[in-house]
Amino acid sequence: MSALFDMAGRVAIVTGSSRGIGKAAALELVRAGACVVISSRKQDACDAVVAEIEAEHGPGRAIAVAASIADKAGLQALVDATIAAFGQVDVLVCNAASNPYYGPQEGISDEQFRKVLDNNIVSNHWLIQMVAPAMRARGEGSIVIVSSIGGLKGSATIGAYCISKAADMQLARNLALEFGPDGVRVNCVAPGLVKTDFARALWEDPARLKAVNDTVPLRRIGEPEDIAGAIVYLAGPASRFMTGQTIVVDGGAVA
Repeated sequence: MSALFDMAGRVAIVTGSSRGIGKAAALELVRAGACVVISSRKQDACDAVVAEIEAEHGPGRAIAVAASIADKAGLQALVDATIAAFGQVDVLVCNAASNPYYGPQEGISDEQFRKVLDNNIVSNHWLIQMVAPAMRARGEGSIVIVSSIGGLKGSATIGAYCISKAADMQLARNLALEFGPDGVRVNCVAPGLVKTDFARALWEDPARLKAVNDTVPLRRIGEPEDIAGAIVYLAGPASRFMTGQTIVVDGGAVA
């Protein structure tokens, strides 16, 4: 393997990694040599991914730690368990997110709006606060936030989600300035529509899917593995001179 993509000896936390983009990213990070902490809300789902990793790579390369991104104490326990198992955190992938409302912005309840902002922005802020000091003290580390092309344009149906994803891009820019002098990088990946359970409502209807595909230059929606490569790139040494940026991976939709 090229040294640019060699993750041997590195430890990564990936939130929302029991399925979809998070799971694909975790599997590819392990294949690149990293040790990975699988985390989502349900322990059994996390355990299943670890079992899959162990079947391919043997024991010792992954652990499962369930945590809700809405629970600050649970996230601290996730970080603490990672350090107890592997010694440190070299890579944080903030992938987990939520979108409890689909419809016009004027119809969203206060509770739904706050949940989107808390889960998609504040939880990332919490996790970064938990891992960044040790990264800065060591003089290296990579933080990857999974944003969305929704943060680059308006929406009449998922407006709050798009607001949160635009904020994630700004969070990365701000922290890149703060952490850069200490060798810690912060970047975003902005996927287009990807075939995950999270976005099922947007792709499971054949007519709607065809309408979307007809507007995308590559004429298809993404697969989780399509996004995993960008995450591995940002996590490792190949992107060592990149920070504060957002990589768009959308089949050309924004273009």
